[in-house]
Amino acid sequence: MPALDLHPKRTRVALSVTRPGVVLSALRKLSAAAGLAAALAAPALAQEIKVGVTTAVTGQVAANVKEVLDGANLYLDWVNSRGGVQGRKIALEIMDDVFDPKKAGENARVLIEERNVDVMFLSRGTPHTQAIIPHLEKNRVAIVGPSTGAMNFYTPVNPWVFMTRGTYQAEAAEIVRHFASIGASRIAVVHVDDSFGKDGMIGAQKGFDDTKLKPVSILTYDRAKPEFSAVIPALRAARADVVVVFGSGTAIVDLLKQARAAGIQAQFATMSNNASTGFIKALGKDGVGTVVSQVFPNERNESTELVREARRLSMAAKKGTLTPAMMEGYAAAKVLVEGLRRAKPLTREGIRNGLESIQGFNLGGPIVSYSATDHTGVEFVEMSIVSRSGTFMR
Repeated sequence: MPALDLHPKRTRVALSVTRPGVVLSALRKLSAAAGLAAALAAPALAQEIKVGVTTAVTGQVAANVKEVLDGANLYLDWVNSRGGVQGRKIALEIMDDVFDPKKAGENARVLIEERNVDVMFLSRGTPHTQAIIPHLEKNRVAIVGPSTGAMNFYTPVNPWVFMTRGTYQAEAAEIVRHFASIGASRIAVVHVDDSFGKDGMIGAQKGFDDTKLKPVSILTYDRAKPEFSAVIPALRAARADVVVVFGSGTAIVDLLKQARAAGIQAQFATMSNNASTGFIKALGKDGVGTVVSQVFPNERNESTELVREARRLSMAAKKGTLTPAMMEGYAAAKVLVEGLRRAKPLTREGIRNGLESIQGFNLGGPIVSYSATDHTGVEFVEMSIVSRSGTFMR
C-alpha cells in the first residue's frame, strides 16, 4: 500500500469583491449552486456502499467491540476522505445485539432484507455469527471479518464467510504449549458451555496431546447466566498452576476476581477475544500476569507497516494508543475495502466474487489470500501478558 497521505487537498474559493451589486450577484449564484449541490446530494446518498454490522455495542463484551470498531473506522474514514471506493463512500449501519445470538440473527435479517446492506462486517461471537449465516445464504450476502475464530467458520468453507484472523483452536493449542514449555504441568481449563467454549476446548486438547499432558480439571459455566459458585471450589481442589479460560468479557473478569478472593494464586490465561484495554481495566490489579493470546502483530511493533499505518491514522484522528482489538478491526477493514475495489459490478455477489479473488494481498506485513477452498485470512498466534502498568506486553 502507498504511504498514507494524511493531508488531503482542500479546495478554496476566493471572491474578488468590487461593488455591492457584484456581491449580491455572487451571493445569489453561490446560493443557487448550494441548492443544486443539495439536490444532487440526495441521490448520491443512495449510492453509498452500505455495510451492515450487528455486534455487542452494549453488554459484557462492549469494551472490546468498541475498540474493534474504532480500529475499523480508522481505515474506513481515511478511505472515505479520499473519495471512497469506486466513487462511493462506505457507510456502516450498526445494530446492537447486546451479545445475544437470537438478537444477532434478527438484526442480520433487518440489515439485509429491510435496510438492503451490500455486505456484512465484524459480527462478534461464535453462536452469534452462526445465527447470521442463514440470512447470508438466503440473500447471497457476504460477511467480512467475523470476530470469532471458531473452526466451523473455516471448514468446510462457506462461500459467503470471509475470515480475517486465525482459529481459536490454534490459539488454545498454543496457550497450552506455551505453558508446557516453561514447565507448567498442572493446567486446568474453564470454558463457557457453548459452541465457542467447546471449540476452544478442542484446541486445548490438541495442545495437551502435543505436550503429553492431561488437564487437572475441565469445568464449564453457563453463557447466559455466568455463575461460578461450583467452579471456584473445584479449581481450589485441583491445585492448578495455570487456569486457561475460554469465555468473554465480564464473565472472565468475575471468575478471576472471585478466584483471587478465594485465595487461588494460579496464573490465568485467555484468548484474543478478550484482547482489549477495556478488559485490562475491568480486571484491575487482579489482572496483572494474565496471559492473553494475540492474532495480529504487536501494536507497538513499528517494524510492521500495518502497525505504522494504523498508528499514523490513530494519531491523526486523536484516538489514542492502539490496542490489539483495534488492530483486528483495522486489518478487517483493509480486507473489506480490497474486496470492494475488486467487485465488478459493485453488487452483493460482485463483492463476494471480489473478495474471493484476493490473492497475496499485503496488509502491511501479514498476507491474505482467499480461494474457493480457503477463506482463512491471517494465520498468526503469539502470547502477551498483562503488565503492572495495564498494557499487553509480548
